[in-house]
Amino acid sequence: MAETEAMIGYGSKFAVGDGADPEVFTDIAEVYDITPPSDTMDVIDATHMQSPDATREFILGLRDPGECSFEMNFIPGGAGDTAIQDWRTARERRTCRITFPNNVTWTFSGLLTGYEPAAPTDDKMTATVTIKVTGSYVTGMAT
Repeated sequence: MAETEAMIGYGSKFAVGDGADPEVFTDIAEVYDITPPSDTMDVIDATHMQSPDATREFILGLRDPGECSFEMNFIPGGAGDTAIQDWRTARERRTCRITFPNNVTWTFSGLLTGYEPAAPTDDKMTATVTIKVTGSYVTGMAT
């Protein structure tokens, strides 16, 4: 029997590029949960008057790269908060990169669509960041 190759997400990083050439990425501080892009495929009904056995036929349409999100410890005025606030103010597409514990990277363009800090009475402050992915993601290896 082969041993599992499963791994935990500990050690993963989420970074945002500065748009320069060459692009410089800055890790967002204190990220503790990352949900990578959720790729889906449109399905188009291609049924016609002579479809075999009067059964619907379908073809694949465009891919939708979906959204990516991450959760972080919220430190008002801290490095992570400042980076997200700057991105929110700029209202621009940025290059994002997820680095997994085995150094595989997913790099993609995204638009910041949500920033939700929370300050509960008796627990740590957190923030959820949501990014609409635009275009395909590229898989690579961290250097």
